[in-house]
Amino acid sequence: MADTELASSFAARPDPARGTAGCVRLSGWGIAALAIAVLVGTPVVVVGLHVLTPSGDVWRHLVETVLAEYVVNSLWLMMGVGTGVAFGGVGVAWLVTMCRFPGARLLEWALLLPMAMPAYVVAYTYTGLLDYAGPVQAALRAVFGWGSARDYWFPEIRSLGGAVWVMVMVLYPYVYMLARAAFLEQSVCVLEASRTLGRSPWQAFRQVALPLARPAIAAGVALALMETLNDFGTVHYFAVDTFTTGIYRTWLGLGQPAVAAQLGAVLMIFVLVLLLVERLSRGAGRTHHTSSRWRTLPRFRLGPGAGILALVFCGLPILLGFAVPSLALAWWSWQSGAETLFTADFLRLVRNSFVLAAAAAVTAVLVAVLLGYAQRLDPSWMNRGAVRLASLGYAVPGSVIAVGTLMTLGVVNTLSGVLLIGSVGALVYAYLVRFLAVSFNAVEASLGKVTASIEAASRTLGKGAWATLRLVHVPIIRGSLLSASLLVFVDVMKELPATLIMRPFNFDTLAVRTFSLASDERLADAAAPALAIVLVGLAPVILLSRAIARSRPGGGE
Repeated sequence: MADTELASSFAARPDPARGTAGCVRLSGWGIAALAIAVLVGTPVVVVGLHVLTPSGDVWRHLVETVLAEYVVNSLWLMMGVGTGVAFGGVGVAWLVTMCRFPGARLLEWALLLPMAMPAYVVAYTYTGLLDYAGPVQAALRAVFGWGSARDYWFPEIRSLGGAVWVMVMVLYPYVYMLARAAFLEQSVCVLEASRTLGRSPWQAFRQVALPLARPAIAAGVALALMETLNDFGTVHYFAVDTFTTGIYRTWLGLGQPAVAAQLGAVLMIFVLVLLLVERLSRGAGRTHHTSSRWRTLPRFRLGPGAGILALVFCGLPILLGFAVPSLALAWWSWQSGAETLFTADFLRLVRNSFVLAAAAAVTAVLVAVLLGYAQRLDPSWMNRGAVRLASLGYAVPGSVIAVGTLMTLGVVNTLSGVLLIGSVGALVYAYLVRFLAVSFNAVEASLGKVTASIEAASRTLGKGAWATLRLVHVPIIRGSLLSASLLVFVDVMKELPATLIMRPFNFDTLAVRTFSLASDERLADAAAPALAIVLVGLAPVILLSRAIARSRPGGGE
């Protein structure tokens, strides 16, 4: 029997999750999905509800003093980073996908390397290299005989422009990987038709390939901007006041959780507007491939001059976003001495980071599997809504998640007497709220590839839903489960704002120690923990590169 026939016969059976007359009756899986959605979505909802909470004179003081600066700086950051990642990410994606020039094959995966660098680590590194006492300005003074900063002008790295530059260098891979995947999926027939109509390669890119890839590019820019709004380490170190730094200061400095939640709610409005703009930018238009023939994409061979320019254009982001910071961190770590890498304190940081990341990764994947399978068994509006609510956290900055989680756990403590605030469990819960969407997207896509006939065969052999999930689905999608675990693991290793706000007393991680040492201007001492975070981040970069390279239907590209 064909897959479609088996799927139809399986779907035709009475659904235990549905009652008569189209009414929805929650099954055990549906109840589990709804409970998870409530558990994970509550911190976000709590922050949103605080918009209407009276806050006294503190909010009035913020409005009169720093709120306008938070808004302006956040908007300038978004505009600068959005423009930079869109231009850089799309440009390098088109060059390595559609053009032939020296080093193009190597650059395909190397352009993802800056993804392994947290923005705050790059900020610390370039501050050490480019500030007045750094090697760059010191060399300029030695070469030209300048005596002090009054004798010359040098751009200030600790500024709004410096923050934009650092974030662009780190976040452009979000646009690059989605744009490259979109270019790889485009039909050769469409591109060839544009060429037969007299379009040059540049015109074919601008008039055909770019519009077709617009949804993917918009999604990449939206992801980069959400990471920009989430950033705390870079803007704090560069003294650029944004909503994230304001939440941190209001909560820990002023002791005003309600006002911090209201700042978080305003930041959530920024995120919602961003998501709405991204959705509206697509309009009512849709793009579809009308050909089922997939052939190797034609690569335009660039001349010597253009090839060198393309190599420089694609190589600079790798050099500035990964190679220079990595070499600087390695050099500073070596100068600090090998003994700093094997002290009891450093090993404790590694242990804390590993335990948190591993616990969050395992929890997020388990919850994602439950949600994905519940939605597969009963794709009712209620289950779909529960899944969307549970996946909302990734669009919310970590500082907002931390504030909402602490308030939620405070209510739990009041009602039940169970004190969870200041525990490792509370921190893992915050990570689950923040990063569940990362694991769920991978699990949902993988479950969708399991044919209905396989599930139907298991059910006809007497296996229930739970046994089918454990014995059939999990073995089939184990590769995606591993990838999802790894992505969450690395995200937690790099996460800073929520960890700073919620970590237990005297419980530091590699990210927190890097931030603390860099804030004290001990950049050389911060190099070892920062380098450890970078090395861990290389693993998902390799996985993403391989997945994108194999994304074109019909074989290799």
